[in-house]
Amino acid sequence: MSRPYRCMGRGRMGAWSLLFRFSFVGWLRTMWALHHSESEMPMTIEDKPLAGRRIAVPESRELDLFADMLIKRGADVLRCPLVSIHDAPDPQPVLAWMRELIEQPFDQVILLTGEGLRRMLALAERQGDGLRDAFVAALGPIPKLTRGPKPGAALRKVGLRPDRVAVAPTTEGVIETLKGENLLGVRIGVQLYGTDPNTRLIDFLTGAGAQVKTVAPYIYADDVEDAQVDRLIDALLAVEVDAIAFTSATQVRRLLQIAKRRDDGEAMLLSALERIKVAAVGPVVADELRERGINVDLMPESSFFMKPLVRELVKVLG
Repeated sequence: MSRPYRCMGRGRMGAWSLLFRFSFVGWLRTMWALHHSESEMPMTIEDKPLAGRRIAVPESRELDLFADMLIKRGADVLRCPLVSIHDAPDPQPVLAWMRELIEQPFDQVILLTGEGLRRMLALAERQGDGLRDAFVAALGPIPKLTRGPKPGAALRKVGLRPDRVAVAPTTEGVIETLKGENLLGVRIGVQLYGTDPNTRLIDFLTGAGAQVKTVAPYIYADDVEDAQVDRLIDALLAVEVDAIAFTSATQVRRLLQIAKRRDDGEAMLLSALERIKVAAVGPVVADELRERGINVDLMPESSFFMKPLVRELVKVLG
């Protein structure tokens, strides 16, 4: 009877030994991963699906983030930030809008961009006197309609949520969402996209009888010298890139604005873009491109952020 017992004991000891061995190996692997960056790990062709591809990136605010995602997948990135974003030069109208929301809360608020809300919160923080907390507290119970996911993400950062999201992340989507509602006498605060007055939306709201108060918390400005934009245009005309990825409508407008300064520059650029994959981060950018006669080859299906855009680029170019 003692022999089976000894065999069973050895079996248990063997099992514990194996368990310890696997645990130790797992621990070693974890420690190695913690001390080595992704760039130091062995890469395969599958890890770099964009190898041999050159992609033009006119992004400004998150240029390094976007470029790094592409570079990690093997792409050669041509960086040319076309526009930059700045706070509104005169903060007083923005502060007045925020204080009105606090003291006489709007019946509804429409947030067109996450950037606008973040800029207002930062301005309120700099202003002090508890303005930021008061603004967030007052904004909470007001019905909030967001044009797309980015304003919703900005709201969640301060513990709030959109009450509704437009049926499509465009001005037309916002209008479609509000159609059929009785807006007569309704006070609506609208946070604009840059300095674009968005006459289409405002005309719809005022035409429906709403009392509209707009706010423009930020502006766009040229980010690089025209000479650098000219070099980007040269690369596009020579078809030296496989794709260009637009992340804002303002980028499209500035690129064409600079191209127009050349003889037949706009026509030549439009022709060149027919031979290059044109990517748009979302419907607003896609609409701007199409209005300018530029075909959009790829765009994320639903989540309009950079990471899904990179996935689409991999899908098409990889």
